[in-house]
Amino acid sequence: MNRNRSFAARLTLAFALLLAGFGLVVALIGWKMQEGHDQEAMQRQSHGLARHIVERWPQVAPGRTEAGEREARDALLTMLKSVNPGIQVYVLDATGGIDAYIGEPGMVRQRTVDLEPVRRFLAGYALPLHGTDPMGSNLPRIFSAAAFPARAGETAPPGYLYIVLDGQHRDPLAQPLAAGRLWLGAGAAAAAGLAMTLLLGMFTFSRLTRPLRDLERRMRAYSARGASLPVSMGPNHPGRPTLHDEVAAIGEAFDQMTTRVEAQGARAHQQARAHREIMAGVAHDLRTPLTALHGHLEAMKQLDDAPPGIRDRLLGAALAQSDRVRRLSQQLFELVSLQAVDQILHRERFLLDELVVDAVQKFELIRHPAPILLAGPPPGRLELDADLQLVERALTNLIDNAIRHAPGGMPVRVTMTRTAHEAQVLIEDDGPGLPEDIGHRLNEGSSVRDPPVRRAGGGIGGLGLAIAQRVAILHGGRLQSLPPAGRGTRMCLALPLAA
Repeated sequence: MNRNRSFAARLTLAFALLLAGFGLVVALIGWKMQEGHDQEAMQRQSHGLARHIVERWPQVAPGRTEAGEREARDALLTMLKSVNPGIQVYVLDATGGIDAYIGEPGMVRQRTVDLEPVRRFLAGYALPLHGTDPMGSNLPRIFSAAAFPARAGETAPPGYLYIVLDGQHRDPLAQPLAAGRLWLGAGAAAAAGLAMTLLLGMFTFSRLTRPLRDLERRMRAYSARGASLPVSMGPNHPGRPTLHDEVAAIGEAFDQMTTRVEAQGARAHQQARAHREIMAGVAHDLRTPLTALHGHLEAMKQLDDAPPGIRDRLLGAALAQSDRVRRLSQQLFELVSLQAVDQILHRERFLLDELVVDAVQKFELIRHPAPILLAGPPPGRLELDADLQLVERALTNLIDNAIRHAPGGMPVRVTMTRTAHEAQVLIEDDGPGLPEDIGHRLNEGSSVRDPPVRRAGGGIGGLGLAIAQRVAILHGGRLQSLPPAGRGTRMCLALPLAA
C-alpha cells in the first residue's frame, strides 16, 4: 500500500478490498443457495412424474420377462428419454438393484441405488432430496420416484421407478447456462452494490477523517508560526468536532497543550523581563550607596587633619551607606533563598505573641523617629508550628517598612488577633500608604516582585514585602493590605495556628 496516500484514501482502499472479499463470499453463498433453490424447484415440479408413469404404464414394473412386455417397457422408457434427454430412467427391484435402464450398455457404473432417499421422498420429506447417481459420477442427484403396486398376496412393493432429473446429459447444457446467468446477475448486482457502497464509504470516510485533517493542518500551522500565534479552536468554532470521540479528545488536548505552551512562553518572557529589571534596579540601588560610600572615604582620606566632628560625620555617613548596601544584599539573598523550589522549613512550636513582643522590644531599643506601640487587647496564647527564623524575618521587615514610611513622631501600631484557625498580626502606620498596584497584588495573592516595584527615583522596592509574602505563603498563610482607618498603611500577616 502506498505510504503517500492520505488516511482517507487508505481507509477507502482497505474498505474496497474488504467489500470485494465480502461480495465474493456472498456471491458463492448466493450461488449455492440459488443452485439449491433451482434443484428444489425442479424436483418439486417433477415430483409426480414417476408416480404418473407407474399408474399409467404398469408394464414398466420389474420382473417382466416376456419378450413382448420387455419390448413394450423398453419402448416406453425410450419414449420418455426422447421427450426429456436430461433424465435417466431406472427400474429398481425391491432391494434397490437396477432391473432395467435406458441408455447405452455399460453406462451404469453402480448397479445398486440407495433406497433410503427414495423412502424419504415417498414419505414426503422436505425437498430437495438427493439420491444415488448410477452413472458413477459420485455427485448427489435430485430425482423422482414411485413404488410399483404390490403383487397379490404381498405387502412390500416389488420395486421402484427411479428417475434422475439432473443427469449427466443435462449438466453440459443446463448448468453452464444457469451458472452463466447466475454469475452475470450476481456480478452486475455486486458491481452496482460495490460502486454505491464505495461512493457512500468515500463520503463517510471523508466526513469522519475531516477532524483529523483539520487537526493536522492546525499542527502544521502551529509548527510553522510558532507559539506566538495561537491556533486553538474555541468550543463554538465551526471546524471543531461535535462528537466527543478520540479525535475530539486529541484536538482538545492539543488546544490545552498550545495554551500551556503559550502561557509558559509568556511567563518565561515576563520573568526574563522582570529579571532584567531587577538586575537594573539592584545595580541602581547598589551604585548609589557605593558611590556615596566611596566619596565619603575619599573625603576622609583627604581630611586627615580635619576636626574630629567632620571626620565623625563622614564616618557616620559612610557607615549608613554601607549598612544600606548590607541590608539590600541581605534582602536579595533571603528572597532568592525563599523562592528556591527545594526550600525546606525548619518547623518548631513557639508562641507568636511572645515573638511579636520580642520584635517590638528590639525596635524600641534602637532610636527611631517613630515609636513602636503594642495596641489592642492581649490575644491570648498564639501557638504556631512554623519556622521561627522566617516568621521573625517577616515581622521585622513589616515593622521596618512601617517605621521608614511613618511621618516623624507618628507611632507604628502592632496589634495581634486570632480566629478559630489562624493568628493575625496587624502593623499600621500613618504614612502615604501602599501603591494601589501593590495592594491589589497582595490581596489577590500575586507576587509583589513579579513584575518588580519601580521607585519614583529609580531602583526597585518592595523586597521586604516580597520576603514577608513568601514566608506567609510557605506556611500556608497570607499577607494582605487592609483598608486603614484614616491615611497610611495597614498590613495583616495571617498564619495558621498549630493543630
